[in-house]
Amino acid sequence: MSLTVIGTLAYDTIETAHDKREEILGGSAVYFALASSLFTETSLVGVVGEDFSEEHVQAMRAAGINLDGLEIAEGKTFRWSGRYEPDWNTRHTLDTQLNVLEHFDPKVPEGQRDAKFVFLANASPQVQARGLDQVQDPKFVMMDTMNLWIDIAKDELLALLGRVDAIVLNDEEARMLTGEDNLWTAAAAVRALGPSLVVLKKGEHGAFLLAEDWRFVVPAYPVVDVVDPTGAGDSFAGGFMGHVASSGAASPEVLRQAMLYGTAAASRCVEAFSTEQLEGRSLEEVQARRLELIQMITP
Repeated sequence: MSLTVIGTLAYDTIETAHDKREEILGGSAVYFALASSLFTETSLVGVVGEDFSEEHVQAMRAAGINLDGLEIAEGKTFRWSGRYEPDWNTRHTLDTQLNVLEHFDPKVPEGQRDAKFVFLANASPQVQARGLDQVQDPKFVMMDTMNLWIDIAKDELLALLGRVDAIVLNDEEARMLTGEDNLWTAAAAVRALGPSLVVLKKGEHGAFLLAEDWRFVVPAYPVVDVVDPTGAGDSFAGGFMGHVASSGAASPEVLRQAMLYGTAAASRCVEAFSTEQLEGRSLEEVQARRLELIQMITP
């Protein structure tokens, strides 16, 4: 079934202990859509500036992403610059330039307003809500957030949580949102705010899913050579939601498999800078990594 993602497109400058890349393709919606489009038809709603490369537009279209909801606004594309410490877990934001994103008002095309599966990628809860307002009777809605929105827009975030079926966030964000130190207690407290499903990302330690009466834990795929962790969480969400949408339902078994597919997609993402390891991938490659993961955790 159709899947729509509402989020950001960006140009990133990334520094690691080993290399640096400038003005490379990024953005939450881009990573998500490249991963989810391996599983199902994916439509992207976002905004870029007049400087956005036609080459990148064509690369997304070549991946099967519907860009009817992509707005080209006067000005420059959103830019983010960051540096990773050698442990990969510590990231420093060096510069953020909102540019056209500052006044982003998502416009979901008429032909996509009946989407049954929706992902609200990381953006302000006000932007996420305006996008969701335009979708008619979705079957399953999942959202992402970050500590910035918990800090400066918590009321709007709490209102949006009552409208979604699932949320994906990391352990720090879960603790910040709920005030709970124990992760399972924090996840349960997030569920009490509205979403029936909570996915907690733990980076190299894997991911947890908490539902009303069951849990599922999956370890991270052991990537030998991490190159750039940017977009790993968005790629995880893309693999997760892509599988759910392609299955047409969010049953416990589908959700367990979605956790595995999300982990496989994220592991591909971190093996290269930007979207290099997501572009030109096949579903069979992601399925193969999922099978490897199953073999590692099955006695």
